[in-house]
Amino acid sequence: MPELPILQATDLPPDAVEVGRITDAWGVKGWFKVLPYSNDAQALLAAKSWLLQPAEKGGKSFFTGTVLLPIRQARTHSDNIVAWAQGVEDRDGAEALRGARIFVPRAAFPAAAEDEYYWVDLIGLAVVNREGVALGSVRELLPTGPQTTLVLAYEQDGKAHERMIPFVSAFVDKVDLAARQITVDWQPDY
Repeated sequence: MPELPILQATDLPPDAVEVGRITDAWGVKGWFKVLPYSNDAQALLAAKSWLLQPAEKGGKSFFTGTVLLPIRQARTHSDNIVAWAQGVEDRDGAEALRGARIFVPRAAFPAAAEDEYYWVDLIGLAVVNREGVALGSVRELLPTGPQTTLVLAYEQDGKAHERMIPFVSAFVDKVDLAARQITVDWQPDY
């Protein structure tokens, strides 16, 4: 019978952000592979412990709710991350974590550089143009090759619509996280 990791139950903090999921065991000494949800997984790599929840659907898990997983080591490996956690001593323990969703409190993210933003901080911000016309709120961001595109949700005539604006300095004048607003050089009829 495989020895399962002993995980401490905890509460998911209100600022928790889902940053990846455990995909499989890696090797025989308890390491496991992680699929990060960001190209720049610094928040995941910097965290000393992760909060896990079982897979949303289709996966079997030996735990329920939210548990704390103290991380011994995490590093980039190809397009993924590999990690080793306390209490996960062999391949069986690592395989038992397969499918687990990984969360990190937003407060634990490393500080972003000037004029750089975590996507999670942009979701929900109101977008207005230079004239103060409301264009919608950020529903999601799309990586479209050389740039990222803001996808805005807005209502017109009682119907839901979307608008896309490239998230580049040519169109984005200001991001004010405190005011929860982005000012752009964009017109409603573009």
